[in-house]
Amino acid sequence: MSWFAPPQPIETEVFTSLPEAFRDRRASAWSIANKGGQAIDSFLEGPCLGPDGTLHVVDIPFGRIFAIDPAGQWRLVVTYDGWPNGMKVAPHGRLIVADYRRGLLSIDPVSGAVETILGAVNSEGFKGLNDLQLLPDGSILFTDQGQTGMQDPSGRLYRLWPDGRLDRIIGNAASPNGVAVSREGTHAFLALTRAAQIWRVPLDPNAQAGKTQVFAQLPGGLSGPDGLVVDGQGRLIVCDPGHGCAWILSPLGVPLYRVLSCAGRTVTNAVLLPDDKTLLLTESETGQVLRARLPQT
Repeated sequence: MSWFAPPQPIETEVFTSLPEAFRDRRASAWSIANKGGQAIDSFLEGPCLGPDGTLHVVDIPFGRIFAIDPAGQWRLVVTYDGWPNGMKVAPHGRLIVADYRRGLLSIDPVSGAVETILGAVNSEGFKGLNDLQLLPDGSILFTDQGQTGMQDPSGRLYRLWPDGRLDRIIGNAASPNGVAVSREGTHAFLALTRAAQIWRVPLDPNAQAGKTQVFAQLPGGLSGPDGLVVDGQGRLIVCDPGHGCAWILSPLGVPLYRVLSCAGRTVTNAVLLPDDKTLLLTESETGQVLRARLPQT
């Protein structure tokens, strides 16, 4: 980003924190594989809004889904045997979850009932799903990240159509993570965590991803881009847990703002409130949800 003027800082505040009643600091299979075996009490991601303003988040290592009301009160929706990561609310109200261990799931936000949408491809298991995006035509974009990285750039971006057809759009990504769609619906933005890049991928009905472009090259470090959000102006919000912030890029890929974490460094995912001005971000290191007001220019 040294080619551009320094992005302007935006401060955050804590909106709400995981209540102590839900915190049990210990090692888990997930933390052993992903956090060097350290004891943790949560790792929040996947923020998404229900039609009534309820914020839903996942807790990956302990297979939990939480609902948070507009006043910041928490409710446990379900605990199940899985590692939920990305999540969105479908038009019918169910939660669609990209689960690292179990594939693409549907969860009832009231009863907590879990159903499998897609657990494998032609009997072959996924590497490990990470994030997803719901498209207006009913199709689902989702990333299959697993443990891919610069040593193994074989991560995937899939599109599941309402009729059950599955397209593999990208198959050579180094750690594909967050995914978002342009306002026009013509392209997907794909975060490559280990390559510290954002790709701009054409969304062709025939699954042809020709002329995929590096939209942005982020600074290197210990981790790269995670969750992505496109706002009403077409700006791309990029959560960067490696640098404790979220970047706001113009529709042309120019860095405009840097949303600074007021808590830990691990800013993983974000969601915009309906006003298109208020941004909520999961800070996974401390188990908190942060809030920022975005400039409209």
